[in-house]
Amino acid sequence: MTASELPGDELVQVLGTLANPHRLRVLAVLAAGRNYVSQLARELGISRALLQVHLRKLEAAGLVTAHLELSADGKALKFYEVTPLDLHLTPEVIMIAARTLSPSEKRVEE
Repeated sequence: MTASELPGDELVQVLGTLANPHRLRVLAVLAAGRNYVSQLARELGISRALLQVHLRKLEAAGLVTAHLELSADGKALKFYEVTPLDLHLTPEVIMIAARTLSPSEKRVEE
């Protein structure tokens, strides 16, 4: 995903999602390679419940993808990985995105 390809509402969602330090840390760990929830929680030093909240937001914004795999002992593990992105913001990109924004009364803000 590149910033110039995102409609205004999606760019707002991506930037809002990235504006959280926990989510930036999750992306930083996943940038080193895909990982599953329990291992991520241990590496980040946060609860799995809190991690799940942040992973859902990252997935909704299209910043990570997830898939289930079976471990050798038969446990289902949900692995996450970073979606390739290139967010190069310029005044022109912002101008184009602003033209495609939904009216503020229709947009859901967090």
